[in-house]
Amino acid sequence: MNDLEQFRHHKDDFFRTDPHSPLTPDQMRNFTGLNYFPENQDLDLTVEVERFEEGDVVEIQTNTGDVQSYERYGRFGFTLEGEEAALTIYHNEYGFFLPFADALAGEETYGAGRYLEPEELPDGRFRVDFNLAYNPYCAYNPNWSCPLTPFENRLKVPIRAGEKVFEEA
Repeated sequence: MNDLEQFRHHKDDFFRTDPHSPLTPDQMRNFTGLNYFPENQDLDLTVEVERFEEGDVVEIQTNTGDVQSYERYGRFGFTLEGEEAALTIYHNEYGFFLPFADALAGEETYGAGRYLEPEELPDGRFRVDFNLAYNPYCAYNPNWSCPLTPFENRLKVPIRAGEKVFEEA
């Protein structure tokens, strides 16, 4: 089992058995595992991030109507299937945050978008591994409050990596 397969296996175990799982007790009883795209090494990126001016804080609305504050940290561009795309990385006291919605949102991926935590590398670049893209907890249970994907992070290209839309058994 490679690292990604092991990660996914542990995540499925957490969803199925842990009291902190986002699933309801009924969902946990019937849970057979999350749906994932096959691993795609081309979507494990190391990117240069163009920093924004420090203190560029935005309020991001959540699905429950709350608001969360994030600093707009920086933006990076990449090419996917011959199309140019760009995403903004946000930052708060919990670390780096990359919410995004791709062209598959509402069909193969969660309609409100997926999340990543980009990893800052020692040289200042970031590792953005879309194979680790995951659905926010509100995709499983509406009692969770999740930041909505900002307009600037809604892509017209498909990201066929990471978690697919949740389908209950």
